[in-house]
Amino acid sequence: MDYSGEGKNSMKTIFVKPENITRKWYIIDAAGKNLGRVAVKAVDLVRGKHKPEFSPHQELGDYVIIINAEKVNVTGRKRTDKIYYRHSQYPGGLRMESFQHVIKRKPTFPMEHAVRGMLPKGRLGRKLFKNIKVYAGGEHPHQAQKPEPIEI
Repeated sequence: MDYSGEGKNSMKTIFVKPENITRKWYIIDAAGKNLGRVAVKAVDLVRGKHKPEFSPHQELGDYVIIINAEKVNVTGRKRTDKIYYRHSQYPGGLRMESFQHVIKRKPTFPMEHAVRGMLPKGRLGRKLFKNIKVYAGGEHPHQAQKPEPIEI
């Protein structure tokens, strides 16, 4: 058996050239939908997992617009019990805030936080996060891209 990588059974790594990638715009209305379900669908579209040429090390996905992020639903008692932590890097600088306080102060943060946690860590994840646009209300400035609505 020839293990040099040139036999008929060897697999080649798929590299899609950037000029061969077709990108679409999708829009997801998060009003009344579960936070995690919206985030999973957005991440799948942004990573390109729905495309046959998907490759985990390349940016092949589409652009996603999430509107009505302030009206997102969480199950159980998460609205009062879910805690978001941040630290000021000073001694005793741990800050805690519940979901209902965060959504009042910055309505897009819980959705952005959920999406960012599902993306790969590192430079690819940071690049992919720029392809997701989250808006608190129903208005967005991307009408010219003619986004397709996605149902969840």
